Amino acid sequence: MSVQAIAGVSPGIEARIMTEFPSVGAGSLGRLIGVLMDSIPVRLFGIKLSYLAFGLPLAPFGALCFFLRLLGARYVLTNRSVQIRSGLGIQKTSSADLSAISDVELEVQPGQDFYRAADLRLKATNGQTLLLLPGVADAAAFRNAILRAAEARRLVQSSLATINARR
Repeated sequence: MSVQAIAGVSPGIEARIMTEFPSVGAGSLGRLIGVLMDSIPVRLFGIKLSYLAFGLPLAPFGALCFFLRLLGARYVLTNRSVQIRSGLGIQKTSSADLSAISDVELEVQPGQDFYRAADLRLKATNGQTLLLLPGVADAAAFRNAILRAAEARRLVQSSLATINARR
C-alpha cells in the first residue's frame, strides 16, 4: 500500500476539486434580461426603477432560463483539467489540461453584472484560448481556484520528474 501526501489525493488518479454551474447570464436571453433589469439606475425607496418596471413581466422568462440551464452544461475543475460536462449526464464535452493553462481571463458581457457572473477564458502560454466557460457564477472565485490548481499541477509534475530522475 502506498502512502499519500494528502489523504484521498493521488497523482495517478483524477479527483474532482470543484463544480460550477453557469448562471442565467450565460445565455443571450438571460443577458438581455440582465441588461433590461439594470437599464434604469434611478432608485425609488432604495429599489432600482428598472426592477419595479421590468421585474414582474420578465419573471417567467427568467424562470425559463433558470430551468433550461439544468439541461445545459456544468464546469468541473479536477486535479488534472478543467472540463465542460453535460448538465444532466456525465458526458465530457470538452476540456483543458491544467498544465497547459497559463492565465484565466475574466470577461463580463453586457447583462452579466446583474447575475454577478462572467465568462472565463482559459489561455495557453502562446495566448491561444484553450477553453471558454460562459456565464460562470462567482467567476472570480472559480478563476482563482483554476489558477491555484494549475500551479499545484505544475509543482506536482516537477516533483514527480525529480523523484523519477533519482531512481
